[in-house]
Amino acid sequence: MSIEQITAHICAFRDARDWMQFHSPKELAIAITAEAGELLQHFVWQQPGQIEQRVKDKMPELKDEMADVGILLFELAHNLGVDLGQAMLDKIERNESRYPVAKARGSNAKYNEL
Repeated sequence: MSIEQITAHICAFRDARDWMQFHSPKELAIAITAEAGELLQHFVWQQPGQIEQRVKDKMPELKDEMADVGILLFELAHNLGVDLGQAMLDKIERNESRYPVAKARGSNAKYNEL
């Protein structure tokens, strides 16, 4: 399914429950942060050797948290009139110049430190 089709499902779910009144940009941004925190909580205090097993053991929960973040992000983009797919492509294009392969390959340095 495309971003647009998924977003239509999200909005139909929201509208059937008359929740648009609660979904201001501020509230959606807060909810995205909260859900991202719930995703991060799965990895708090996990050592590198524990993470792979944690992912295997908690995959259903991880998927749910990732879905929550995505649902809220898709709705926020829709409500603000942002073509999320195009915004993502635009950002990748900007990152291509910020992180040229010759300098960035194998490095975790930020673009201004390459």
